[in-house]
Amino acid sequence: MPGKRITDHQVSKYKELRRHFNQEAAAAKAGVSVRSARRIEQQTTLPSQREPRHWRTRSDPLAGVWETELLPLLRSAPALTAVTLLEELQRRYPERFGSGLLRTLQRRVRRWRALEGEEREVFFAQEHEPGRLGLSDFTDARELAVRIAGEALDHRLYQFALAYSGWRHVEVVLGGESFVALSGGLQNALWALGGVPVEHRTDSLSAAFNNLAEREELRRRYEDLCTCYGMRATRNNLGASHENGSIEARQGTIKRFIEQALLLRASREFASLQEYRQFVAEVAARANARVSKALTVERACLRALPARRSSDYEELDARVTKFALLSVKKASYSVPSRLIGHRLKVRLYDERIEAYLGEHRVFEAARVRPGPGAQRPKLIDYRHLLPALKRKPGALVRWRYRDALFPRSEYASTWQRLIEQLPENRAARIMIGLLDLAASHGCEAALAQRLTEIAACDELPDLQRLTEEFAPRQPSMPTVSVALPGLELYDRLMEAA
Repeated sequence: MPGKRITDHQVSKYKELRRHFNQEAAAAKAGVSVRSARRIEQQTTLPSQREPRHWRTRSDPLAGVWETELLPLLRSAPALTAVTLLEELQRRYPERFGSGLLRTLQRRVRRWRALEGEEREVFFAQEHEPGRLGLSDFTDARELAVRIAGEALDHRLYQFALAYSGWRHVEVVLGGESFVALSGGLQNALWALGGVPVEHRTDSLSAAFNNLAEREELRRRYEDLCTCYGMRATRNNLGASHENGSIEARQGTIKRFIEQALLLRASREFASLQEYRQFVAEVAARANARVSKALTVERACLRALPARRSSDYEELDARVTKFALLSVKKASYSVPSRLIGHRLKVRLYDERIEAYLGEHRVFEAARVRPGPGAQRPKLIDYRHLLPALKRKPGALVRWRYRDALFPRSEYASTWQRLIEQLPENRAARIMIGLLDLAASHGCEAALAQRLTEIAACDELPDLQRLTEEFAPRQPSMPTVSVALPGLELYDRLMEAA
């Protein structure tokens, strides 16, 4: 057939079939053309026994330019492609070299690279022993287009996997590739697995540090974490992801598993982050069910866990400013004003932040992170600042962080209506009164709903009326009078007995 060489087997088969069939039928059964069959009948030797052809069947279209012009270009810059070389020939010799020459030039360049080109990288397939190697890696999961309560979720997936059995542990990570995320995810995986491999490998974590000092600190903390669990800490070289190949391939498969599960679910919308985390955990559990036999073999080779977990947080020092704000990792948090001027020890977890004054925990909040190109994020708890605002209500009007103070959108829209229709001081006093009512009587959600109803009637909130409506009422106690019997009754009872 065109483009294929006729083999010795085809020639022998054709000659055998020719004894019983005509030329066309024998050629069809042997897989050769009738023209080739006629040529076979005229030859007495097999194709492998013939002299190789050393002449050309047509003139060389690159004669005169290959040796003198193209080879020098390739030797000076081996990365040049055939397309670039053909375009250069067409520029030098207009109308001499057509586009149909590209395939010929590609074959010529490929043959030159095989004979004279640079050495290529060789990959060596590894044999994994049970219980020896565990690997960690992060992958961007925005392509899954998951939404939490109507908003797109910008997140990554952390994955730990055993090289031998393929058992995996997957977690949703909201921040970047930080040591806190690695430490928390790795420890959760090891305790879920119930054992520890001999070696743990991760990538270079280049996204987790900004300078050489941070890089050295990260390396030390990573080695300390692995030492705590009795693992040998290793990292693959920067840009050499194939050295982490046992986990890199599984990053693609876990995202395909989650994508298929989302398609079966017929919705990418989740009511809460916790619901999505549970969904991912169930997908990982179904994937692990496929490797249960291999995991049984590997579990027997794992080392024992330590007595307790290592710390899975980053510890920082931060001072509370005169604005009652704590600045941590390019984010601001409000704290009680009594902590102003104190230096706190801050523990930064992947999802929350804790602050300690000595051994006392004085503050805890959900962690906020700066988005790409966004302003410095702020987490302001109005309860922290209410005592100061009640003393200085006018400060609310032009306070830099005013919009972050309101706990719900209903309060923010109420403020806009107040400041548009009332004098500044009065509007500020009413707004602070509403926040105080929500905090002191625990009616933040109910009051927000009531404010929506008031806005629908195009009215302004009446603070006194709302206080009477939501403030707890004094219980009415009945008057109970107790009449004590005289002592002579006891004397008569004794006499009757």
